Amino acid sequence: MQRRVFAPTIDFDRIRRELDLTADFPPEATAEAQSAADRFGDGRVDRTAIEFVTIDPPGSKDLDQALHVVADGDGFLVHYAIADVAALVEPGGAIDTESHERGQTMYFPDGSVPLHPRPLSEGIGSLLPDQVRPAVLWTVRVDGSGDVVAVDVERATIRSRERFDYADVMTAYDAGTLHPSIAALPAFGRTRRDWSLQRGAVQLDLPDQEIVPHEGGRAWTLQMAPRTPADDWNAQVSLLVGMCAGDIQRKAGIGLLRTVPPASDQAITELRAAAQHLGVTWADGASPGEFLAALPADAPTTLALMTVGARLMRGSGYLSLEPGTDYRDADVVHAGVGGVYAHATAPLRRLGDRYVTEVCLAVTSGRDVPDWVAAALGSLRKTMASSDQRASTAERRSVDLTEAVVLADQIGARFDAVVMRDPNGERSAEVFVSAPAIVGPCADAPAAGAACTVEVTVADTESAVIGFRAVASAAQSLR
Repeated sequence: MQRRVFAPTIDFDRIRRELDLTADFPPEATAEAQSAADRFGDGRVDRTAIEFVTIDPPGSKDLDQALHVVADGDGFLVHYAIADVAALVEPGGAIDTESHERGQTMYFPDGSVPLHPRPLSEGIGSLLPDQVRPAVLWTVRVDGSGDVVAVDVERATIRSRERFDYADVMTAYDAGTLHPSIAALPAFGRTRRDWSLQRGAVQLDLPDQEIVPHEGGRAWTLQMAPRTPADDWNAQVSLLVGMCAGDIQRKAGIGLLRTVPPASDQAITELRAAAQHLGVTWADGASPGEFLAALPADAPTTLALMTVGARLMRGSGYLSLEPGTDYRDADVVHAGVGGVYAHATAPLRRLGDRYVTEVCLAVTSGRDVPDWVAAALGSLRKTMASSDQRASTAERRSVDLTEAVVLADQIGARFDAVVMRDPNGERSAEVFVSAPAIVGPCADAPAAGAACTVEVTVADTESAVIGFRAVASAAQSLR
C-alpha cells in the first residue's frame, strides 16, 4: 500500500514572506564580503601540511569544518579546522550588523537565506578543497576510553584535500578504502558515542522528513532523510569540540553555552511506563539514553518510545556566562550530550559560534576576551533563541505545506502507518507514514506502537493542514 506521491511546484516564497526573510543583503554588506581579507593574517601558523578533508551534505557550499582524525596509541588525535569568520567580518561593520539581525542561516527546500553574503559564506570563508583558508584549528587528544586529555586552539591557515558527502564515506568504509585522514573516524565516533551514553546523553532517532525535488524541481515529495553511521561519526567530532568549548568557557566564567536541563523525574517515569505498556524490556541499570540507543531501529514500538523520549529533552536554551557568577551544574549542563556544551563549529551558519570561538581563543592564550565579544554576549542569548525559533518555524511550515500539497489529490487514499503518539488531552493521536514521509494527526488510531492503515481525510493547501483516519490496524501492537 506504499506509493511514491509527488506534488507540483510549491511556493516556498510564501513562507519566506510570512517570516520576513530575504536572501538579499544591503549593498554595503555585499561590498564588504567581496573585499573581505584576513584581519589576523600576520599571526597565523601554517598548518597546510595537515591533510584535511570535509564531510557535508551533497551540494553544500558553506563548508564550516574540515577534519583529520588519526589513531594515537590506544586513543585518537583530532584536528578540526573551523572557518575563521571573525577574521573576515569587521566588528560593527555592515556584515556584522546584518548578521545580528539574522542570527543564523535559514534553510528551505529550494534554497537558503544565508547568515552572511554568499561571496563570504560560499567563497572566501568556506573551507573548499584545494584552497588555502584562514581557520581556527582545534587539536584535541582523546584517550582510549573517550576522555579528553589535551586541547589546543590556534589561528591557522589550512588546505582541505578532498570533499566528501556521507554516502561517499560509507561507500569507502564498506570497501575498506577510507581516506587516510578519516580512517580512524569510525572507531573514534563509536568510542565517543559510548562515552557520552555512559554520562547520560540522550540520542533521539525520530523521523527526519526531507523535502526533495523531482523532475528537475518541477515536483516535490517527502522522504526519510538518509542517516548513515558516517553522519553519527562526523557528529561526534563536532560534539567533542563543542564540549571542549563549553568546558573552556565554564571554567573561565565567560561565554555562551547551549543548555538542556536534566530530564525530569516525570519524563523518565513516563518513558518507563511506555516501555512497560509496549512490552519492551528496560535493562537493569541502563540510563534513559542507553535504553533508547539499544532499541531496534525497525520496530514500530521504537518510534513510539522515541516520541515519548523527546520529553526528556525539554527546556533547551542559551546561557550567557557572567564573570564572577557561581553556576550550579544543572544551570550549565546540556543533558542531551552529557556535559557542558557550546555551539562552536558552524560560524558561517550560526552567529553565536563566532563569539564562542573568540572567547576560547582568548582564554586558552591567556588574553582578555575582546571588548566587542564581551559586550555582545548578553544580547546573543536572545538573538540566538529568537533565530532558532524562526528557523524551526521555517522548517515546520515548509514540511506542513509540502505535506498538504502532496496529499491534496489523495483524499480517501490509504497508506500504511505506525502510531507515534496516543491521544493526549486535546491533542489527537499522531501517525507516521513512511512513503511519502508524512507525520500527521489521526482519528480512531489504535495504541502507540501499533501498525495500521490510515485514510487521508484532510489536505488543505491554504492552511497547510492534513489529517488521517485509521481504517484498519494489526490485531495487536507489534512488539
